[in-house]
Amino acid sequence: MSANLATVAYIGATILFILSLGGLSNPETARRGNLYGIVGMTIAVLATVLGPRVTAAGLPYIVGALVAGGAVGLYAAKKVQMTQMPELVALMHSLVGLAAALVGFASYVDTSIVYEGAEKAIHEVEIYIGIFIGAVTFSGSIIAFGKLSGKVGGKPLLLPARHWLNLAGLLAVIWFAVAFVQAPDVQAGMTPLVVMTVIALLFGIHMVMAIGGADMPVVVSMLNSYSGWAASATGFMLSNDLLIVTGALVGSSGAILSYIMCRAMNRSFISVIAGGFGTGGGAPAAAAGGTQPQGEVSAVNAAETAELLRGAKNVVIVPGYGMAVAQAQHTVYEITRLLREKGVNVRFAIHPVAGRMPGHMNVLLAEAKVPYDIVLEMDEINEDFPDTDVTMVIGANDIVNPAAQDDPASPIAGMPVLEVWKARTSIVMKRSMASGYAGVDNPLFFKENNRMLFGDAKKMLDEVLGALKA
Repeated sequence: MSANLATVAYIGATILFILSLGGLSNPETARRGNLYGIVGMTIAVLATVLGPRVTAAGLPYIVGALVAGGAVGLYAAKKVQMTQMPELVALMHSLVGLAAALVGFASYVDTSIVYEGAEKAIHEVEIYIGIFIGAVTFSGSIIAFGKLSGKVGGKPLLLPARHWLNLAGLLAVIWFAVAFVQAPDVQAGMTPLVVMTVIALLFGIHMVMAIGGADMPVVVSMLNSYSGWAASATGFMLSNDLLIVTGALVGSSGAILSYIMCRAMNRSFISVIAGGFGTGGGAPAAAAGGTQPQGEVSAVNAAETAELLRGAKNVVIVPGYGMAVAQAQHTVYEITRLLREKGVNVRFAIHPVAGRMPGHMNVLLAEAKVPYDIVLEMDEINEDFPDTDVTMVIGANDIVNPAAQDDPASPIAGMPVLEVWKARTSIVMKRSMASGYAGVDNPLFFKENNRMLFGDAKKMLDEVLGALKA
């Protein structure tokens, strides 16, 4: 393939990637957007492999790498559960960062192309920045994978003078950058490059370890952005226009998504990076002032829940991470289908940070074949709760916490939440009275119009479904 034809193919792939992002912005067009992305990536890979820069001698190695990588991808697609998608996404981000760092080192030691003067300085700056971003993305994503998979605790690790440590690390990176660019040869430049890489790896670990469990959806989005910039930096190192453009698309879209999610949590991006919010959950609920919320808990069983649903005209279901863990989305769909057949208006309310990654609940509901038109975002449905007969909260906690509006001292004060307590009856499905992932108490449990359905979400919903059928 000639260089001109490869360039045309890259332009076509870029257009398809842009169309893919546009399609993925809406559930109804997501399948088409995914197809655009697949076709674009296929064109990009073929144009690269068959392009003028790949020699016949190197072709077998590239084909072998494609086969190995494709096999791993197919295995992951078949074996990884939907509940494991957040940690899989984090792991994928780590691979992008690792690739960027390795390409940077390879570009630096490659002597086949000789750079002189300003061109040499620019190329070395590209390498230095690319390795730095790649190393931060790699180590940060590994820690995010550990937190999301439960291998690392969700509680933030807040070291003394952590901000000063970060500042000292940044100054060291800048100082070694000067030494790297001024190095007379590759051997001399390797020392500051390796030291910077170690600092970048430690920085990535420290940054994500300091971020609390409640901010993990933002972290996944943030790492997605970092992986895009790492890919773009790789494109500069390899003089590959497609990598530059594609990386910039991923980096900018991830940054925008992170901003949107921070707004949904009433937090600034800087405060997320600074860390400290979220304890990992699982602890008994305790108010910020050290007292328990006032009131009594009203528990219901599956039969009583079914009776409430049967007598309702408008029902709103709020899915959370508990639904994902129990893999109860298919039973939720069966209940939804049965109620709609009986004339009940059933809709779903999705909070932007529900679950452990952006769009987590939407993906689960789509897998269960829940119609897209009844899955609504928080801003679309919040005003409808006063006219709702029954609201079912399945494994969600922080996103339905009225303390965000009523308690100025709460850690989540000001965070937009789904106002489920305004319905005539709210039913919260949980295993216990433990707090949510942010470790914040929830007064919703004690409201007069709230009922608690304790137990495993899948088991309880199966019983509700059986009672509805009976």
